[in-house]
Amino acid sequence: MRHAASLCGLLLVFALGAGAQVRPANSLFLGSSLPALAATMPSPGAAALAAAEPEPSPAPAEPQGVYGVMQNFNFQAYAGFTYVRFYELPTTTGNLDGFNLSIVYYPHGRRWGLDGEFAAAFAPQNGVGTTLDAGMGGGRFRLFSTRGVELWAHALGGGAHFTPKTIYGSESALAFEAGGGIDLTPRHRRFAYRVQADVLGTYFFGTYQYNPKISLGIVYKF
Repeated sequence: MRHAASLCGLLLVFALGAGAQVRPANSLFLGSSLPALAATMPSPGAAALAAAEPEPSPAPAEPQGVYGVMQNFNFQAYAGFTYVRFYELPTTTGNLDGFNLSIVYYPHGRRWGLDGEFAAAFAPQNGVGTTLDAGMGGGRFRLFSTRGVELWAHALGGGAHFTPKTIYGSESALAFEAGGGIDLTPRHRRFAYRVQADVLGTYFFGTYQYNPKISLGIVYKF
């Protein structure tokens, strides 16, 4: 009996010692995990504040650039057919056909421009080919309208030359021109159709000639 009682006492002491070792470990585990778990859980006040804050609005779109629909060109080059009724002498009149070339510069696309022109017309006269040409420069003024219509007027001065040589005087003379026209611009804005009417004045053979001049052609803008 004494041995059995001793054995029971040793088992009780061993059991109490094992229980004492297990309790601190469990209490240490629970004590260290609770603060970490509490830190990961949001507080009620923080959750309410996050719900109350509005979502950031998207950044405003960049403003789109505005571009001109119609482009303005500073230069206009013209080439076309021309007709001149040349009053050579009081008793001599000629009908001359030829071509007309001109170039105009509008500084910064303004209404006023610098105009340069060259015209040459030809016709047979008494079995001999005659030529009247004139080179002039001056100014031009234009008015814009709707639907691609441009009205303009110009005044030029320069010189003229007439061949063949005649017994009436020099082949060269002073010249001037005054008139205007209309340019019709279709959808392609670099090209336009021109109708032009002028009076070409010359001073050949000691007398003035006031010669009607009409031209039709194409304008190229650049």
